[in-house]
Amino acid sequence: MERRLVIKQILIMAGGLALLPSCLRDEGKSSILLKNISISLNEENLLAEIAETIIPRTKTPGAKQLKLHLFVLKMLDDCYEEAEQKQFVKGLSMFEDQVHDQFSKSFAKLSVHQRESMLSKLGNNSSAELAAFYKIMKEKTIDGYLNSQYVMTNLVIYELVPGRYNGYFPVKTA
Repeated sequence: MERRLVIKQILIMAGGLALLPSCLRDEGKSSILLKNISISLNEENLLAEIAETIIPRTKTPGAKQLKLHLFVLKMLDDCYEEAEQKQFVKGLSMFEDQVHDQFSKSFAKLSVHQRESMLSKLGNNSSAELAAFYKIMKEKTIDGYLNSQYVMTNLVIYELVPGRYNGYFPVKTA
């Protein structure tokens, strides 16, 4: 056999082995790497629908398009205590069960009015887990939206401290 052909085949095989772990991702796991919490793909999709209900798409992109549910998960994983993380995950599963019990279908298949009514009930709920879940979800969704690249570049007009010079600004004489 020719030496070049053998070296070429070995390099192709080594490259394939290097790429193999990225192709073997668990199908049921979330799409981002989380160290402290475990969220399934279905729960991640539910969080995306909740975030989209909080900040819907209009002329500006919505929460799902800006991937704010992933921001919420990353902030929860990195910045919150373990007790709050457990409350959030438990509140998420309780919310999913509550929606299924009340409407016999998933949150994604509900109408916009039904989604909004479910989320408004969460704000007034007496359960500590549901209240903690909704508080963190709403707070971090809004925080992520206000700090997103789209808002900071297209909606917020930033001027340096003195502002722009306007030579025609009327000045009162003393």
